[in-house]
Amino acid sequence: MKKRLASFLCALLLVVSAIPAASALEGEAARAADTLSTLGLIDATYDLDATATRSQAAVLLVKLAGAEQAAAADNWIAGFRDVPASIAQEVNYAARQGWITGATVVEFRPDAALTANAWSAFLLRMLGYSDKDGDFTVSDAAGFAQRIGLFPIAYTGTLTQGDLYEMAADALTFSYRDGSATVIGRLVSQGAVSRSAANALGLLTPALTARQAADRCMAAMFRLDTYESQEYVEEGLVTGEASGFFISADGLAVTNYHSIEDAVYATATLSTGDVYELDRVIYYDPDIDIAVIRISRTALEGHDTTAFAALDIAPSGTGDLRVGDTVYAIGNPLGLGLAVSSGVVSATAREVERYALPCVMSTADISEGSSGGALLNVYGQVVAVTSGAYVYGNSMYLAVPIDPVLTADLTGEGLTLEEVLDAEPVG
Repeated sequence: MKKRLASFLCALLLVVSAIPAASALEGEAARAADTLSTLGLIDATYDLDATATRSQAAVLLVKLAGAEQAAAADNWIAGFRDVPASIAQEVNYAARQGWITGATVVEFRPDAALTANAWSAFLLRMLGYSDKDGDFTVSDAAGFAQRIGLFPIAYTGTLTQGDLYEMAADALTFSYRDGSATVIGRLVSQGAVSRSAANALGLLTPALTARQAADRCMAAMFRLDTYESQEYVEEGLVTGEASGFFISADGLAVTNYHSIEDAVYATATLSTGDVYELDRVIYYDPDIDIAVIRISRTALEGHDTTAFAALDIAPSGTGDLRVGDTVYAIGNPLGLGLAVSSGVVSATAREVERYALPCVMSTADISEGSSGGALLNVYGQVVAVTSGAYVYGNSMYLAVPIDPVLTADLTGEGLTLEEVLDAEPVG
């Protein structure tokens, strides 16, 4: 008797994208402050509920950059007339690097309340992004930071010290724009932070917990809404919901082929709520059930962006995957929002009739609504694309290997969805 297979949009019902605001996450601010204090980046005494100030941000920024000694040795003066001597070297140094700006040419306003956009802009500049070059705008700095995965949740308005510390702690494991190092990695290599302290906090450990995988990878995921006719597009009637994930900052993304095979139009909705159009299909293979698509960076709803968060593909694809390995599945279950689940690999090469390549079978929960999601190894690298499950089995969830994407030519102009539809035989 043939095993019946449901190819459905895979799911992850443990974490929903309607994530509460920072202030609602009880204990997060205290843990972030303890982390920064242990690393010697802030004093051990603080008031998490107090309003964060621009002076606190400038001092912390220089410490995050590992530039305390450089700041102390730099005699350059920014020209701000209201900066006390106690923080003058940090403010002057950060201003010289172009990381911070004054409220006016001669006023830094050190005691003024710190906003989410201002702190995000400070951090983004330190990481190598430039508002002057058009990478982001200060008015949307916090939103851009969330879109590229710097912060796992949204921050708006005036920040508390707790918010400031949470955002700084999130930045520790984020990479500089040039890919040279993470913030914590550079701090350790410079000797600004103790390697033993960073290790004790788990900041240098490559293996991720489910929480860490969600925090660091969720921003690269999106809900994929498809429309089977132009009439449905005009009516706003979604005919299919799936998932996808970015593999490059400029908008290359992966999903299942079956998620787009009947569509003439599709949109991608990020965890931030920003919506972008599916522009082109760069590569697809119906038999393998994989498609590489390009997402426009011009927003249909929300903000245009110069970059997206992106996931790394495991260099060997599924080659180093073994039975019993921990894996995480991230996608859009039942159209309820992005979510994560965890499990173990139960088979690395399960032959399945409908797929041209053997599938990865795991116990990481998936359900209808999220085909095209990412199956990650414990290091947060994509090993497969979640695709379906056996109907009459328990915890027998399938994902097609990511391997073909590693060798596919992704440099072409690609096709529109309508061109793909016309090129494939009906039935």
